[in-house]
Order: sequence, then structure tokens, then C-alpha cells
Amino acid sequence: MSVSSDEFHRMLKALADVELSEAKEWESFSVRGKRFGYYWPRTQTVGLKQTLSEQEALVAERPDVFEVQFTAGGFGWVVVYLDGIESDELTELVYEAWRLSAPEELVAQVPPPC
Repeated sequence: MSVSSDEFHRMLKALADVELSEAKEWESFSVRGKRFGYYWPRTQTVGLKQTLSEQEALVAERPDVFEVQFTAGGFGWVVVYLDGIESDELTELVYEAWRLSAPEELVAQVPPPC
């Protein structure tokens, strides 16, 4: 059970209008100017926007894979350890993070992962 950096980036490319910004130690991902995720290569972790209830559930269920990053604007961000998650689950979480930030008309064009 593990997701590689390349696999994570392929998940992002499957979504519409994803914008990448690179900093010295991380990358951030936005859709139409609204941030929905981060990637830290050094720690092989991803930060994803989620609902507050999803943040709470993920961290409570598997604290070895998920941890609270922060809360902002009614959303809960989670840190995901890539070595502790399966591809299918991460694909769903990435889609959900993107969906929470994308405009409705764009979400209507991109079906959720199966």
C-alpha cells in the first residue's frame, strides 16, 4: 500500500484546469485560483482540502495515515502520508478536494472517479 509521486501527479492531470505552483520545498495545486492541495516531496505527504466532518473522520479512523493540517473557511485540511494509502482512496480524496474548490459548471464536466 503506497502511492508514488508520479501516480499522485497523474491523479491531478486527470482533473480539469489544475494549476501548479512550485515553491522551494512544496508544490501547491489550485483550480481557477482556488487552492485545493499541496505536495511535499521531502516527506512524501500531500495536504488536501476536505469538509470538516471528513477531516475529523479520516484522522480518527487512521491517525497513522492522516493528520489535521489546519482548518480555514469552514474546511478541514488533512495531511496524507503517501506510503500509507492506496491509489483508489487517494484518487477519491484528490477529486473531492478539487470538487470543493472548482466552480459547479466545471465539476459537471468531470465525472467522479469510479
